[in-house]
Amino acid sequence: MRSHLSHYPIVYAFIAGVGIILFWRGVWHTADLFAFMTGPVSTIIGVVILLMVGMFVSFFIGDSIIIAGIKREKKLAEKTESEIETEKEELDDVRGMVREVEKEVEEIKDIMDKNKKC
Repeated sequence: MRSHLSHYPIVYAFIAGVGIILFWRGVWHTADLFAFMTGPVSTIIGVVILLMVGMFVSFFIGDSIIIAGIKREKKLAEKTESEIETEKEELDDVRGMVREVEKEVEEIKDIMDKNKKC
């Protein structure tokens, strides 16, 4: 559900907002008017909605939830140690390539500077 909703951020935000409102409505009713049934039911519904859209625990993380859903990435907790190690190796490779490109750009700049002086 997260990966599908991540393509529709406004709908995603609306559903998450409804979940948050229902959660706090549930808390309010539990503490106030219908302590035996309606409050807990609202709380449970709110928690279920928030868990379904991946917002219950990670509400303050930000856009990373949407980006991860679009990329269909697993949460860090869902990844195996070998997947994490593979990802780390890939990032190290990319860093190495970026360093090489930086060196080549510097070499090109040096050549262009020498040509301007001639």
